[in-house]
Amino acid sequence: MAEFIVLSFPEIARADDALSKLQRLQKEHLVDLEDAVVAIRDPEGKVHLKQSINLVGLGAATSGLSGAMWGSLVGLLFLNPLAGMAIGGALGAGSGALAGRLVDYGIADDLIKEIAENIKPGTSALFLLVKKAQPEKVLAELAQVGGTVIRSSLSPEQEERIQRELSAAAS
Repeated sequence: MAEFIVLSFPEIARADDALSKLQRLQKEHLVDLEDAVVAIRDPEGKVHLKQSINLVGLGAATSGLSGAMWGSLVGLLFLNPLAGMAIGGALGAGSGALAGRLVDYGIADDLIKEIAENIKPGTSALFLLVKKAQPEKVLAELAQVGGTVIRSSLSPEQEERIQRELSAAAS
């Protein structure tokens, strides 16, 4: 089961820093993130979301490749595989981009916006859906960034431990 964790940071850039550390740890197989979103509340109070997974680009790329393949096969029937590949690729990329735009993957955008509306202007938050992690190594890295746990699906003991590690960095 994935764990849902929301960390808030007193500065706008800190959530991006924490996500960069987590992405590096993910490449080292120390954490497995299902989804991660950075929410920034600018000084005027407007909320901006940065998704870690670009579903529009991912959908366009995968559907474009499969469309090009099918277009080539259909083009062979009409003795023009290059035109079929080009038309199939374009149609596949377009439909994949549209599908990626309509899909809500991982953490619900409505929940992110609801929580992000409650953070102070000029601050940021990091929303995580963690499949699995090696807590000692991940916490050691995140302790350098600091932050405050504002919501999680963790047990009270786990949440307290994370908060202690993050607070130690702030002092």
